Amino acid sequence: MAKRERVMRMSVEQPLWRALAGYRVLTVLYAIGLFATAYHRFDRPWAAVAFFAFLLLWTLATLPKVAGAANCTKGFLAADLTVALAGILLTRVADSAERIESGGPTLPSIWTAGAVLAFAIKGGWRWAAFASTLVAAANLVERGAPTRDTVHNVILVWVASIAIGYVVEVARASERTLARALEIEAATRERERLARDIHDGVLQVLAMVQRRGSALGGEAAELGRMAGEQEVALRTLVSGGLVPVSRVSEDAALGAVVRAVDEPDDEDPGGPLDLRALLAPYATARVTLSEPGAAVPLDPSAARELAAAVGAALDNVRRHVGADARAWILVEDEPDAVIVTVRDDGPGIPAGRLAQAEGEGRLGVALSIRGRLRDLGGTAELVSVPGQGTEVELKVPKDVRGKART
Repeated sequence: MAKRERVMRMSVEQPLWRALAGYRVLTVLYAIGLFATAYHRFDRPWAAVAFFAFLLLWTLATLPKVAGAANCTKGFLAADLTVALAGILLTRVADSAERIESGGPTLPSIWTAGAVLAFAIKGGWRWAAFASTLVAAANLVERGAPTRDTVHNVILVWVASIAIGYVVEVARASERTLARALEIEAATRERERLARDIHDGVLQVLAMVQRRGSALGGEAAELGRMAGEQEVALRTLVSGGLVPVSRVSEDAALGAVVRAVDEPDDEDPGGPLDLRALLAPYATARVTLSEPGAAVPLDPSAARELAAAVGAALDNVRRHVGADARAWILVEDEPDAVIVTVRDDGPGIPAGRLAQAEGEGRLGVALSIRGRLRDLGGTAELVSVPGQGTEVELKVPKDVRGKART
């Protein structure tokens, strides 16, 4: 079955846009209510009524524009800020001089902050500084002279909008970093999966050809030498791998895009598999299999991976101990986990040999055994005493499918 490509888009800005849309609706209603309570104190209330009718229609009509960064264009931002500035300057036409001089609110009141915040979310702190500076200038012109309340409100909008704009820029950078990390993790897991498959198949065959060719001599020795060179090259390739170029949206405000490859859901419709059936083929005259009398059910993918890890452990026994080596497989069905132990009667593994092999690109234990168990949420413990053989304990939790989903 073909694999699925999963596309994830991460954006912390979307909640900000939704909050901004709600803010604009609430503040236009607040401004209209503020005007209604002081209607009789306006010199030209009809001018204010006309402005508020337009402001209400404008706010409702432009809600799709503030639904996301893609729709919030530079043209809309300029028009929206123009409406806010016009409303501030129109206050002197509609309101009385006494109310203005005593610190009365402008016609758009706190609705103006929504226009500035749109600049901050869309373009960052520099755009926010530009928009808030224009609003500050319009407020000073409307008041005629700076007052304590005017300066206080101007500085509040200026600092708040710049702070929000800066936070948005930091969030975007963090999203890109997180997306890159997730993509590298997905690429690494895929590389390790391919390395396990290659180790279990191609590398084992190349190693066998090299040994047999060297033993036969003549032209077969040359073939063995070439197989050995290809084995080294392939090991280097699978141990190094490539990390794909990070994907980001054309519009950074849309957030970072992560593409990961999902394995197909190969769960059998019949339910869990009996691990004993998968391990039975490994039993030979020199490999003893000890198992429970009852079935050992496991998730199909987990059962196959566990059986493959057992096969990799037996391959290591044949390769490093010899074809005549004896091995024992013990299957234990615990209440919350399945434990499979593979033991041999070989000379054991010298201290530091596993780390050296991994550094040389020989990843049988690192990937084919430990990598498989790690992906299943289990563990692989290797105990080796010189002269007393090697024991590999593989432990897989029974709820491995649930762990993968969380």
